[in-house]
Amino acid sequence: MDSKQEEIRSEGVEPDGKRMRDRSFFWLLLRFVQIYWRTFVVILGPLTLLPIVIINNHQMFRCLYVVMLMALFWVTEAIPLPVTGMIPVVLYPLMGILDSSVTCACYMNDTTMMFIGSLVIAVVIQNSGLHLRIAFFIIKSLGCSHRRLSLGIFFVTMFISMWISNTAATAMVVPIIETVLLELEAQGLGNMYIQDDTSEEEGTEPQKRPTHATLVYFLSASYASSIGGIGTVVGSGTNLTLKGIYERRFPQSPGINFASWMLYATLPMLAASFLTWLWLQIMYMGLFRPNSNDARAIDIGEQGERIATEMIKKKYKELGPMTWYETNVAVLFIIVVFLWFFRQPGFTRGWPEYITNSQVKDSTAAIALVILLFVIPSKLDFLKSFDKDPKKRPCKPSPGLINWKTIHEKMHWSLIMVLGGGFAIAAGSTSSGLSKMLGNSLTDLKALNAVAILFIVCLFAELVTELTANVAIANIILPVLAEMCVAIRIHPLYLMLPASLCCSFSFHLPAGTPPNAIACAAGHVKTKDIIIAGIGPTVITLFIISGSFATWGTYIFDLYEFPSWAVDSHS
Repeated sequence: MDSKQEEIRSEGVEPDGKRMRDRSFFWLLLRFVQIYWRTFVVILGPLTLLPIVIINNHQMFRCLYVVMLMALFWVTEAIPLPVTGMIPVVLYPLMGILDSSVTCACYMNDTTMMFIGSLVIAVVIQNSGLHLRIAFFIIKSLGCSHRRLSLGIFFVTMFISMWISNTAATAMVVPIIETVLLELEAQGLGNMYIQDDTSEEEGTEPQKRPTHATLVYFLSASYASSIGGIGTVVGSGTNLTLKGIYERRFPQSPGINFASWMLYATLPMLAASFLTWLWLQIMYMGLFRPNSNDARAIDIGEQGERIATEMIKKKYKELGPMTWYETNVAVLFIIVVFLWFFRQPGFTRGWPEYITNSQVKDSTAAIALVILLFVIPSKLDFLKSFDKDPKKRPCKPSPGLINWKTIHEKMHWSLIMVLGGGFAIAAGSTSSGLSKMLGNSLTDLKALNAVAILFIVCLFAELVTELTANVAIANIILPVLAEMCVAIRIHPLYLMLPASLCCSFSFHLPAGTPPNAIACAAGHVKTKDIIIAGIGPTVITLFIISGSFATWGTYIFDLYEFPSWAVDSHS
């Protein structure tokens, strides 16, 4: 194919020629559908679902139509997720499900404000470079043999993703991995990639395939960010989705607080992280197989460890001494975590009780921190305003620790619409009676053991989340699980919380979650490799979450009895 034909193909147009003219109509139709399938979903989806409201035009079935339409668009991603999230603003009022004011209130509430606050905190941490200082310090402290270095990468990513988005945590670690592996390769201490002879075709360039050691590093970054996201209520969008849907559906409940979540989630997170790292070591780094090729390949000796250590030390030294900017961000971050944890710790009075009798939630502390970020100066130039040397006197005011331009450019604003759409689904289902119908239809599940139901729900969540966005899946299944719990008379959190955690666990497909996509693209990881590697993390997280929540989680959240406020809410 000449350059002109290649150019035409790159623009999505078929080149002229007898071969293209002789294509069958069926082939052309198939190609047309392949290109424009999203348009077919957007047009035919609403029409296909119309029988729901034609057969029964009750408010409940009108709501079911909207919910199924949003589920279809979320699963297929025929239109962007945040755009799908805004559908209730149009259809709820027009179809008589909820008023416009009530629907719009779903998009800006306590959980949304906490989400905005946590995103701003993540942005300022990234902007200050504090996350890199923490990462290099931990890796330097653990050591730089391949096994220790991979362990350091895993737990650094896990810790960072507890506080900032999983995507940002993976994107932060990937350059560190590439730098270390390239330096080791330059010193003749192993290869980062090898030629993939199996994929070579005539007339094409040979593709490179990551070695087993390289595979471990990149998959560690991806898997650790997904697992670390369950550690705090702000660690993942699915966690905040649960908080919003649960507290809106059960307004008389105590809600979900930062302290209880962290008390439960820390142990399962650490256990799942260590076992997943262990799985990767056994599979690809020859752990317990000292004479295997994998074990010999990662034996870089004292020279290799010294080179890697020097590289990490050099990167850490390049950061320089801790600046006023970093110090302020670190102090403010510790303060807001302290305020979140001790707002309603359970073992003592929360700090709001010493100030007011009004209800104070975690969004108050988050937004207070955001305001301070704009007020506290990022530099101490003002101290030199009266310096004897005119050159040292500042000519303009010192900027704050963060500015609105940075927030505007780096914030994931679209997720607010996705969260709001999920909250609107929950509100509409309750108002229309759809939730009551679902609850009554699931009463037969009482015959199953509660632990068995918990395991099935976790398995379902982990399998489905491989196919589409985690937050979208959580928005679809959590309202249903809330009604299932009411129907079979078990505490709503018993199924909703572990399901929301399992929605974060997508380990088998590059498109399953952004961290997978980043790691696979950067490390040239093939789909078949990540499918096989993901078997271990899927089984590990499934049994750890279902087992720990049936025991430790039940104790932490006091889920032994069906609460009276759930009965009142249902009736």
